[in-house]
Amino acid sequence: MQRVETRYILKDSDLFKTQVLAWSQQYDSVIWLDSNQHHEKYAQYEAVLAVGAHTFLKTDYKNAFEKLKNYQSQTKDYIFGYLGYDLKNDIENLQSNNVDSLEFEDLYFFQPKKLIFISGHTATFKYLESEKKDLKTDFECICNTENLNDKYNNSKANLKLRISKDTYLEKVHNILQNIHHGDLYEATFCQEFYSENTSIDPLKVYHNLNEISKPPFATFFKSEHQYLLSASPERYLKKIGNKIISQPIKGTAKRSNSKTEDTRLKAALKTDPKERAENVMIVDLVRNDLSRISQKGTTEVEELCGVYSFKQVHQMISTISTQAPEESHPVDIIKNTFPMGSMTGAPKIAAMEIIEKEEESKRGLYSGSVGYFSPTGDFDFNVVIRSILYNQKQKYVSFSVGSAITSLAKPETELEECLLKAKAMRQVLI
Repeated sequence: MQRVETRYILKDSDLFKTQVLAWSQQYDSVIWLDSNQHHEKYAQYEAVLAVGAHTFLKTDYKNAFEKLKNYQSQTKDYIFGYLGYDLKNDIENLQSNNVDSLEFEDLYFFQPKKLIFISGHTATFKYLESEKKDLKTDFECICNTENLNDKYNNSKANLKLRISKDTYLEKVHNILQNIHHGDLYEATFCQEFYSENTSIDPLKVYHNLNEISKPPFATFFKSEHQYLLSASPERYLKKIGNKIISQPIKGTAKRSNSKTEDTRLKAALKTDPKERAENVMIVDLVRNDLSRISQKGTTEVEELCGVYSFKQVHQMISTISTQAPEESHPVDIIKNTFPMGSMTGAPKIAAMEIIEKEEESKRGLYSGSVGYFSPTGDFDFNVVIRSILYNQKQKYVSFSVGSAITSLAKPETELEECLLKAKAMRQVLI
């Protein structure tokens, strides 16, 4: 499918980013990816907008990866979309029987009619041939778009916990018992905050969440009445040519307004034995996953337990890379590494079984991934964490947070970590 490319010079790129996202709301299918100018090593664009579904694939988990493989191979164009956590059931003999009030499909990808890539003071429009007549008009319309018009009557979310405090502590104790019995080493255990009969302005909530977080993998996703508003700091997987990069996060510490205290907290995270153990376990798991699709001897840990500071928290991030064989299909690479180790545990299958048993909400898109494939088969996907999910039709708002349970975990401390991670989402909803 041919695309027409036109570049425009931007007077104010920050203003344009706000305007183009507001302009996009006229479409039923929208994905906005924003790096918030982090300029990390493997960043390619500052921001990308995909709107309007020329073709699409929407399916539950059954044979989902094979369907995606066929769709990506046949389209040979940019496709944007998401991979829900419960695609695990397509890969292993697993089930998802917990409460699902959001009702997102397990997988959704679309071939956008209109694409806009932003880098520095340049916006590159890549439109399908059939849409080229709109190029100039759209640019002018975007530049005249007002900022963040309220579309909905906002009501504050009355947030509830799906799992009570006492039950949460009991469930962490149960997971620790499994660890001590040798069933697994680590499990990422999550809990849901939710609000029923609630209407929000998704664009306004996303803007506020992004402003207080400024993460490198921010996402605004819309598919008709379903929304994802994400302030994710984590990359799941990226493919550049034959190089595959994974950057799991494990290890979290709070920030402080005091520069001296903040430096101390960052240094303490760097040397914390529990946090480092969490991270190293997941690095080993990722290396094992990548070994299934890599050329022998090419997997390396580029950075182990690096500590990075974000507006809300300090995070411990490792970077692992490998070289995939020339004949590898990009979807097979994802299938062999999904779901990401940072949101499951080790061993992965045992961890996912424990997660299903102890959690009380279907994860759905939470701890899944949003991203895109390029026409050449390269891809880039984030991890859906620090994110708000919204079903406008059901008037249901939800976000989940989790922490890694290892043998060194203390239930009360894990609860504190969850509440720390929930802080930004709570702030923009209540």
